[in-house]
Amino acid sequence: MNNKLFPLSSLLVALSIVSVSAEEYLSARFALDDQRVYDARLSDAPEGSFTLAVIPDTQRYHGPGSGRGGEEGEPRNPAFDSRTIWLADNLKSQRIVFVSHMGDIVDGNNHHQWRVARENMDRLHGRVPYGIAVGNHDMVNRTGDSSLFQEYFGAERYAEKPWYGGTYEGRPGHAPEVSGNNANSYQLFSAGGLDFIVLHLECNAPDDVLAWADEVLEAHGDRMAIISTHMYLGGIERKGAMEAQGRMVWKKVHGDRGNTPQEMWDKSFRKHENLFLVLCGDQSASITHHQQSRGEHGNVVHEVLQDYPRHADDSDWLRLFRFLPEREKIEVLTYSPSQDRLCDGLRHVIDPGDHQFALDISGAIATHRARQSGNPAHSRR
Repeated sequence: MNNKLFPLSSLLVALSIVSVSAEEYLSARFALDDQRVYDARLSDAPEGSFTLAVIPDTQRYHGPGSGRGGEEGEPRNPAFDSRTIWLADNLKSQRIVFVSHMGDIVDGNNHHQWRVARENMDRLHGRVPYGIAVGNHDMVNRTGDSSLFQEYFGAERYAEKPWYGGTYEGRPGHAPEVSGNNANSYQLFSAGGLDFIVLHLECNAPDDVLAWADEVLEAHGDRMAIISTHMYLGGIERKGAMEAQGRMVWKKVHGDRGNTPQEMWDKSFRKHENLFLVLCGDQSASITHHQQSRGEHGNVVHEVLQDYPRHADDSDWLRLFRFLPEREKIEVLTYSPSQDRLCDGLRHVIDPGDHQFALDISGAIATHRARQSGNPAHSRR
């Protein structure tokens, strides 16, 4: 097979002639099942840059409690393994300063899978700051109870880490199993002369969680703010993968207390001038989507979805957000450690530009540096 990039214009002409889907055409043309990559290798991160690595949903396990492959053998997750092994081995070459997991850490919310997840994240523990956004699969049914997540990744695990900012304690008068004990947390790090706060919020975070998030972001208004939350971008009205993509207006957990992604934006996210990036997973039918919004202060907020296919052991795509402060941009790279390839197109998302792209953060940097200098009359670009 010729691994050189097939021109998108030729692909579109071919599709119009033979009237087949993109997936059917790629399968016939390149002898692939449902994914297509090109022969491009990931370079080392250049001097002066730094990387925020994102692990999309890891909910593909084998062995007991998995419901897959007869549930035989030891609990395991090869794609989770390859991701965390590669991250641990490439912290230096990729200048990785932070790792964010998008949630749906497990499939079945059982001890078998949580032990595997803990073993995987242990490869990074103590070596690089990280946070986890709790997904709907990480809870008991739709109740918001994340007690098993809290058992394996509770706040006590991070209490002595200087980069760990803290956790929402939970609703007053209620047990912490719902929303407490690291189910919602924040982390702090600095790199490239810039200071950051990363807030990890659970799926469909209720009003009390959003109120806590508002307080945290306001208290750290001098830092560039990133929010990682499990469910945010995808099919807006839950009609299928090919519908209009954006902030969803439906939800999965927490019942009446839960907020849709659009409500999370309206009630909280849009209010914070230091917010410039929102990361999410959850929607494997959509795979990837990115859009640009403006907060009520005029700040540009980049919103980025990454939930790559989980159909095989080499479906281990990672997102690398390579910050280039001097150029005031982020290079977003989608990479598979097991295939050692950058992603060129998947399923119905066949445009390479949906997988490798750049984000302009000049306004966020300008605002941040103005605040660092104590100048309240900062300018936005």
